[in-house]
Amino acid sequence: MTTTPPTLSDAFPAAIAFVLGHEGGFSDDPADSGGPTRWGVSLAWLRKAGLLDLDHDGRPDGDVNGDGAVDAEDVRVLPRDHAIRLYRLHWWDALGYARITDPAIAAKTFDLAVNMGAAAAHRCLQRALRAAWFPVADDGQLGPKSLAAINAADPRSLMPAFKSEAAGHYRALIAARPVLAKFENGWLNRAYAQPL
Repeated sequence: MTTTPPTLSDAFPAAIAFVLGHEGGFSDDPADSGGPTRWGVSLAWLRKAGLLDLDHDGRPDGDVNGDGAVDAEDVRVLPRDHAIRLYRLHWWDALGYARITDPAIAAKTFDLAVNMGAAAAHRCLQRALRAAWFPVADDGQLGPKSLAAINAADPRSLMPAFKSEAAGHYRALIAARPVLAKFENGWLNRAYAQPL
């Protein structure tokens, strides 16, 4: 049976399913610099984005429980659908991942951005592009030149290079902070996971 890959208009549902396949319940590990986390949404990120009202509902997006503060309780009670809405507004739409024409590359970029931060994920993708002979700047920004290169590259060669760069990023984090070694298996599984 042949399946048709998702088009740009419906790439987000598959991408968010891929992200949430790596993310889940509430955790509060002292070694995690993001602090309390649920569905991959950390308190550190929620506080940063928390004052924005991108969904225009009249209250800050990060104040999940409506008590006027963005704190660990907002992370603890964060419903899955609210996390998906945050990901759509603050990541997928804001960072322009729908402009990536290959749905698997878009999903991989999105997934890694959620875990390691957008700039780090974008640098991994840019280094993968350089390995595939596309001379782009390694600046962590998905500007017009990077996007043109991503969309011109053959995903069959770009994806393995991207996975390798992501694994290298995680290994470098662990080398710099050995306390992070407990995350190695999960991080490497995520680095090498194939979307869609």
